[in-house]
Amino acid sequence: MITTELGDGLTVSALGFGGMSLTDMYGPVSDSDALRTLHHAVDSGITLLDTANGYGDGRSEITIGKLLKTRRDEIQLATKFGIVKNLGPSQRGVRGDREYVREQVELSLARLGTDRIDLYYQHRVDPAVPIEETVGAIKELIDEGKVLHIGLSEATGDEIRRAVTVHPIAAIQSEWSVVSRDVERWVVPAATEHGVGFVSYSTLGRKWLTGLLDADEFVAGDVRFNITRYNRTNLAYNQPVLDEFLAIARDADLTGAQLALAWFYDKGRRLGLPAVSIPGTRYPERVTENLGGLDVELSDDLVARLDALAVQVRGHRSAQPGSVSSARE
Repeated sequence: MITTELGDGLTVSALGFGGMSLTDMYGPVSDSDALRTLHHAVDSGITLLDTANGYGDGRSEITIGKLLKTRRDEIQLATKFGIVKNLGPSQRGVRGDREYVREQVELSLARLGTDRIDLYYQHRVDPAVPIEETVGAIKELIDEGKVLHIGLSEATGDEIRRAVTVHPIAAIQSEWSVVSRDVERWVVPAATEHGVGFVSYSTLGRKWLTGLLDADEFVAGDVRFNITRYNRTNLAYNQPVLDEFLAIARDADLTGAQLALAWFYDKGRRLGLPAVSIPGTRYPERVTENLGGLDVELSDDLVARLDALAVQVRGHRSAQPGSVSSARE
């Protein structure tokens, strides 16, 4: 497995694994199947496991904790805090205050069954709490040995610049894909400027770029229900873009997933930015497929064809557009 050094000296596998897929948020999965896929990922050389306190209301962390019982020293463990649920039907808020940070790290450590978190992310920036205060609270956890590195998810370029005045930031996480490129305007330059690595979620467009997404498969609780890009109207509108993307993949003798990952890693190399993707899956064979997207060389002409696709796509990438970085830049 190729490794990548993110910021603050954190070295991880070049391909990570996203823990949302260990819950029913993308469709039903048993705990035994989720654990089997996790073990296959680690057996394949993946060491960065990325989860959050809210994925399946802690279920993802609990499942990862079962793997950590025997394989903790093989893993760079990332989890997140900050998104608060139970505010009402389909409502959630954000907290970044010190009290909440300290409360949630203890709950996550207990579910994971470990004494340390390698990379602790603020999942969303709290507009009511200066980011310097939130990062300062995580720095206290570093001083106590409970956290090793700090990450930010969906922070703006300005918030990254402010955060690093308190403590080095190892990674900024956001969606960055062939069809979601808003981070290239402000977030990527700030990360490059301050030595912050980039970790991309939904590089495969929440399965859409694989060509295997069927809206009929969405079940209650599927996170794509409330994302406008994946409603039936926009899926139909965007179908020609997907058709072109998959045609390019066939010409390159790659699957859609592999081409999406190859494009992302190509972007990181061209920009001189340490970049890691964390696609999740419920199936071991998809982990193996995704590994085929690493270290693929793409021609300038092919990249130019792919780069032209994003502006043609209709629908927002987030269920809460106001909470992601592009809304606050």
